[in-house]
Amino acid sequence: MVAQVFEDLDVWRKAMDLAAEIYGICRKAPLSRDYGFRDQIQRAAVSIPANIAEGYERDSDKEYIRYVFIAKGSSGELRCLLRLAHRLGYLHHQECEDLVEKAQEISRMLNGLIASIKRRFP
Repeated sequence: MVAQVFEDLDVWRKAMDLAAEIYGICRKAPLSRDYGFRDQIQRAAVSIPANIAEGYERDSDKEYIRYVFIAKGSSGELRCLLRLAHRLGYLHHQECEDLVEKAQEISRMLNGLIASIKRRFP
């Protein structure tokens, strides 16, 4: 089934869930007290679903793909920041790994989305 609105996309829903989870984690100490780091990890997390949505609403498949690639880049940034949060003692090992796995799944789904958009035009 073709998505009629970006809210129909499974990858967008998963990215929204992950962003909400990241915001919840950022409310807890010690991460809540590192304002710069907290803001950066939140921006990376929210950038994923925001860029999926923005790309979907653009006028061309070429622009859509560009924004999905930006979302994919933000997923990579988020994984890096999660690993750093673990090194800094802000996240326990298993919590970090669970979040990284969710971000990796989203990246894989974004790759699939890019491939499906590319198939729509030569």
